[in-house]
Amino acid sequence: MAQVYEVKLPDIGEGVAEGEIVRWLVKAGDAVKEDQPLVEVMTDKASVEIPSPRTGTIEALLVEEGAVVPVGSVLVRIAVAGGAGVAAPAAAAHAAAGGTAVAAKPAVAASAPASGAAPARVEATPAVRALAKELGVALEQLKGSGPGGRITADDVKAAGASRAPAAAKPTAAGADETRQPLRGLRRKIAEHMRRSLSTAAQFTFVAECDFTALAEHRTQHAAACAKTGAKLTYLAYVFRALPSVLREFPLLNSSLDDAAGEIVLKQRYHLGLATNTDEGLTVPIVHDADRKRLFALAREIDRLATAAREHKLKLEELQGGTFTVTSTGAKGGVLATPILHHPQVAILGVHAVTKKPAVVNGQIVARDLGNLSLSLDHRVVDGAVGADFLYALIERLQEPGAWLDAEDLK
Repeated sequence: MAQVYEVKLPDIGEGVAEGEIVRWLVKAGDAVKEDQPLVEVMTDKASVEIPSPRTGTIEALLVEEGAVVPVGSVLVRIAVAGGAGVAAPAAAAHAAAGGTAVAAKPAVAASAPASGAAPARVEATPAVRALAKELGVALEQLKGSGPGGRITADDVKAAGASRAPAAAKPTAAGADETRQPLRGLRRKIAEHMRRSLSTAAQFTFVAECDFTALAEHRTQHAAACAKTGAKLTYLAYVFRALPSVLREFPLLNSSLDDAAGEIVLKQRYHLGLATNTDEGLTVPIVHDADRKRLFALAREIDRLATAAREHKLKLEELQGGTFTVTSTGAKGGVLATPILHHPQVAILGVHAVTKKPAVVNGQIVARDLGNLSLSLDHRVVDGAVGADFLYALIERLQEPGAWLDAEDLK
């Protein structure tokens, strides 16, 4: 005789009190196996997939997509043949990005006839599943081109391109448009950016950096770095230079506790790496950046960026940042005004480095020039202090050979 097994939202991490149901990966009536992903949940700390703790059949989904529910809420009921009717805090896995907190919608229960044997598990990240849902592509019908047969975004896009485009749903006003819910990481980003802009007194200072010597140093040592398993990028040099400059200007390695009215000066250097993913911007943390040399930083930056894009970040890799760096990457750009990662008080933007004419010793020569933009919370950091910080950083970046040593090249 089948018994009902209740799966609750688990305690995913310290300080996490609730989670948003981003998308269900099963429906009522589906047969599921133990450890098969049931639902993607977004919290303030990470995006996780909650796996099934038992093999059985989905009896009912108790919370609708987009709802935010507290830890301990029953999410789904599973009929287990011969099992005991108990409540289960399912284990969380596959940590990836951030979360949100809004008023929960009313929970709903779904029902459907049993579908028989359990389907084969589809290997795909939450972002790929979302893309497939948006394009109307059935993942079960695709053959993945990724490692281990994992379905990639390109696989889904290729399948979507072969389908006839769906007609846009007319609105009451008669205009053609399509809509998609603001959920998951996208909603988290929207809330955090709005909170940051409405709380901090933000301003941005921009200065030009001559990367010529750094570019030459990078060219000389790129092959050696590649042998250690990473690409030597401009960002690795920036992360290597930052801790010593932050020691000189400790206000920029701080946060503002608005409730207590206190500036919290950080004694460690955990640098955030703003990373673009197919779901939005994620900020993994290079912990204790001051203890890592150049090549080690290059490897860590590469590892974290890859994990972010593949939604494989661990919770601890998203926590504890004291200062953030964002880069426009291959898309370049002259400058931007980065928004603070509140409650941090500073964020550095690294922009395109290109060959441009410059005057050196009275002569016009070609140099590798690029802009750095520094956004600050003016409540904590004055403009003059921010300018001094940025010029001190530029001074180091313009002469890497003066402070890098043999240990940096291992």
